[in-house]
Amino acid sequence: VLEGVIKYRWNALPVEQRDGMKNYISEVIVQLSSNEASFRMERLYVNKLNVTLVQILKHEWPARWRSFIPDLVAAAKTSETICENCMVILKLLSEEVFDFSRGEMTQQKIKELKQSLNSEFQLIHELCLYVLSASQRTELIQATLSTLHAFLSWIPLGYIFESPLLETLLKFFPMPSYRNLTLQCLTEVAALNFGDFYNMQYIKMYNFFMVQLQAILPSTTKIPEAYANGSSEEQAFIQNLALFFTSFYKSHIRVLESSQENISALLMGLEYLINISFVDDTEVFKVCLDYWNSLVLELFEPHHNLDTPAATVNMMGLQMPLLHGMVDGLGSQILQRRQLYAAPMSKLRMLMICRMAKPEEVLIVEDENGNIVRETLKDNDVLVQYKIMRETLIYLSHLDHEDTEKQMLKKLSKQLSGEDWNWNNLNTLCWAIGSISGSMMEEQENRFLVMVIRDLLNLCEITKGKDNKAVIASNIMYVVGQYPRFLRAHWKFLKTVVNKLFEFMHETHPGVQDMACDTFLKIVQKCKRKFVIVQVGESEPFVSELLSGLPTTVADLEPHQIHTFYESVGHMIQAESDLQKRDEYMQRLMDLPNQKWAEIIGQAHQSVDFLKDQEVIRTVLNILQTNTSVANSLGTYFLSQISLIFLDMLNVYRMYSELISSSIAEGGPYASKTSYVKLLRSVKRETLKLIETFLDKAEDQPQIGKQFVPPMMDPVLGDYARNLPDARESEVLSLFATIINKYKAAMIEDVPRIFEAVFQCTLEMITKNFEDYPEHRLKFFSLLRAIAAHCFPALIRLSSEQLKLVMDSIIWAFRHTERNIAETGLNLLLEMLKNFQASEFCNQFYRSYFLTIEQEIFAVLTDTFHKPGFKLHVLVLQHLFCSAESGALSEPLWDTTTVPYPYLNNAMFVREYTIKLLGTSFPNMTASEVTQFVNGLFESKNNLSIFKNHIRDFLVQSKEFSAQDNKDLYAEEAAVQRERERQRMLSIPGLIAPNEIQDE
Repeated sequence: VLEGVIKYRWNALPVEQRDGMKNYISEVIVQLSSNEASFRMERLYVNKLNVTLVQILKHEWPARWRSFIPDLVAAAKTSETICENCMVILKLLSEEVFDFSRGEMTQQKIKELKQSLNSEFQLIHELCLYVLSASQRTELIQATLSTLHAFLSWIPLGYIFESPLLETLLKFFPMPSYRNLTLQCLTEVAALNFGDFYNMQYIKMYNFFMVQLQAILPSTTKIPEAYANGSSEEQAFIQNLALFFTSFYKSHIRVLESSQENISALLMGLEYLINISFVDDTEVFKVCLDYWNSLVLELFEPHHNLDTPAATVNMMGLQMPLLHGMVDGLGSQILQRRQLYAAPMSKLRMLMICRMAKPEEVLIVEDENGNIVRETLKDNDVLVQYKIMRETLIYLSHLDHEDTEKQMLKKLSKQLSGEDWNWNNLNTLCWAIGSISGSMMEEQENRFLVMVIRDLLNLCEITKGKDNKAVIASNIMYVVGQYPRFLRAHWKFLKTVVNKLFEFMHETHPGVQDMACDTFLKIVQKCKRKFVIVQVGESEPFVSELLSGLPTTVADLEPHQIHTFYESVGHMIQAESDLQKRDEYMQRLMDLPNQKWAEIIGQAHQSVDFLKDQEVIRTVLNILQTNTSVANSLGTYFLSQISLIFLDMLNVYRMYSELISSSIAEGGPYASKTSYVKLLRSVKRETLKLIETFLDKAEDQPQIGKQFVPPMMDPVLGDYARNLPDARESEVLSLFATIINKYKAAMIEDVPRIFEAVFQCTLEMITKNFEDYPEHRLKFFSLLRAIAAHCFPALIRLSSEQLKLVMDSIIWAFRHTERNIAETGLNLLLEMLKNFQASEFCNQFYRSYFLTIEQEIFAVLTDTFHKPGFKLHVLVLQHLFCSAESGALSEPLWDTTTVPYPYLNNAMFVREYTIKLLGTSFPNMTASEVTQFVNGLFESKNNLSIFKNHIRDFLVQSKEFSAQDNKDLYAEEAAVQRERERQRMLSIPGLIAPNEIQDE
């Protein structure tokens, strides 16, 4: 109860009640912590009260209860148990103000609390030093070190470097009871970075620390083994040691480099850190990897900038002769620094090669029983780790291509000789080789790859055992898939690799066929032109040879693998510029599915019941899926093929739809769950998907729309309207959304027909609750958005009742807790607002919906369930407040018949309405706070950044968003940062994977 009152209603309580509660809690804490026995027995309860007291402090201090810190320090001196508890309260207070305050307190309040803590810190500092020098009690010293750890990141530096604090901490470091806590404190000090003033103290601290460390953990210790056999305290020490080194080096490595006498201590520390990096613990490795990534980037960037001096000229506005002089000076400094780190970086390359994480493309893994199996679930942590390791290894490769190549080839030769052979060693090596694609000069990469692929193919030949061959096959496929530039330049290698993939397509070991088909698709997408020209020494293009042997190649593949294969060949055919050859290749590719299709349709003409057989339905589905795969890669060039089957396909669609409806009508809702009905629906969905894929991928040719849209109106749209809700396919909605997005204003005349068929009946399905028909919800709002964006005049022609239905459905959408649906609804609302503001119906629309929209947006903005929509909520509110003051609104928004006095303008009315709305919604806020917020909205409405921050502060102040994860309120800034990072990565060869780069 107390927690609830303090969190939500504290400011509404009378002052005497607040003081009474505060004093009562303080007295209970003192009573319970003054006696050793009661303090130990009631520890959990005391901790709960400590948290409650700190929550009160956030409200009362420093404006009231100014004597809190002096009172606390005075109480701490009365007994060692009270002192221990006071340390806990101080630690909690520091964490609340400095670690957890973002999103819970306004910026002004945080600033006040920080200033108060800073001004009172001398008392806390003296108390901590007194305890550390005078107390013999282990628990109290540990509590004091823990409190210091919480304070060290923000206190004025004088309290650390101009007092005995550092010497005291280093005195405690060798003692096992305090070693980990002391190391955490030293790590906080190491992480501080405020210029060069205290550099000498940092050097002295580091050197003294290294001397002590060698006594505790000699440099000859095999750290990975010691960690594996150590106690939990010893393992925590290794982890804390990694944090200390990484924190110190991130902030102060340049200071250690600057003088010759410190370099040996620096290199010894890096040696420790490399050894710690080999520890078999994911968390320890993540700490080390994060630092290695930042260090190699720091070493690489100056080297990269020197390679591109033109960029430096533009950036600094320098004359070229002057720049060359600067570059020469900088170049020698950069070279010296790289030479200093050459040995650690070489060891780091070996670490990255030995521990490389598994890339996403690799589907074959070792399970917990040591068997080689197909991966079933992707491990996102491993993928994130791979991304960082790949980036680190690419920087390392740029720093020394020769050493990278030498280490990789040496490790590969050990695999061939059997000296170092095992699955894990081969995997990590090949993942590392694949990860540096694009980082070498083309000539060096070609030489390197020739040796790698030759050795891997030899290894595949000489190694026995199905599992071993599957592992080697997986690695060959991964490596070749990462080097399209090499394959494009070497036809013979490309042909050998593709034929090897065809071999793997007959290998039934789990995962091998999937990976072979995926790798084939990836290679074809990057090298497709090579397959349609006659290469030197060949009599025909490879695609023609492939089509001749197609039935044999796909004989052992599963249907989904055949679809991937067909999509790959579609990409090849799409690269053929000769229309006649292209059509001939497509006919040969589609020969098998077309023969089967013609046979089924022929049988159906004789007896329609033939189409009802489950095996026939599965075959129809498979044929349609094959067509969809080819349409996806061929685009416009698929026209002749889809024209061949289109009308028959619609007839099958109509027939299966009637079968589904009759089954559901007879069997009730459960009939839709039967395998037979599910199979029929799969055919309907695939039909819609095929048409949508073709229309989406086809170039914008109006005649294609005219050819395909009218025949679909009754079989597809009419069928949707006539069907029972459980038999309606959501793909109908996405298909027509695609058609409208593609053909835009040309569809205006058809919108009323589309509206009539899908609107009312879909709304009835999705507005009963937030759970039923999730696919229909998102696709329905996507269709509405397409209409609003491209066929807005059709919306204006709706009756007022129909428009109200549209607006109600939009409100329903952005109230939804499913993120995609809410965002689609908000984007749709923004389209509507902008379009109506520019139309002649502006006044009429806003008079009907302005206040409703404002009320509903504030409701979702403050309910904590819709935080991901924050950016769009802000844009809608900004639009409304700007509209209220714009000249576009010439008529009053208020009801002139009921409001007793007229307002001077709409802005005044909206201001007063908003103050009333928020005042009743947030009784914990005073009238002046609400008024101040609303006035701020109007003042900042023309500056989106200020407007957004103003709303963020209001959400915190209203207490609605306290103690929750508020990162979604900052999502927009995070997106800008991500785009900036992508642009940086594009400028460095190899950093963006080849399959992620758009081909010219």
